[in-house]
Amino acid sequence: MTKQIYYIKLHGYKYLLKKDYFYNIGVKGFGVATAYLELSSGGLLRIKAGYAWDGASGPTFDSRSSMRGSLIHDSIYQLIRLKKLPLKYRKTADYLLEQICLGDGMWRVRAYCWERAVRFFASLSARPGSERPEKILCAPED
Repeated sequence: MTKQIYYIKLHGYKYLLKKDYFYNIGVKGFGVATAYLELSSGGLLRIKAGYAWDGASGPTFDSRSSMRGSLIHDSIYQLIRLKKLPLKYRKTADYLLEQICLGDGMWRVRAYCWERAVRFFASLSARPGSERPEKILCAPED
């Protein structure tokens, strides 16, 4: 029997989804499945329990009105990074971020500024190939 365990560190993530969440993002024609994300051909996004995301990024803060928007936004960006969705759907993710945050009670000015910020400064976050590599760790050492 081995004493070693293998694990990964989550770099930069703040939140872990505890129950599956469903949201129709309106992106049709893709049948996508990853370990934590599924997108039906009808546009229904399933974010599975255990999905980790980092909430608000940049010079802003997390709030109840930003949580769903950031979850869905980060999920779509991840599907783009993984080449499961074309880069053109980045605009959809940014638009949904603003609309969901507004629907959840975010001040209109904050939602607008946040959408503009991701539109101008987050292009690298959606670029395919920019997914953070996992570093597999081992304990105890040999």
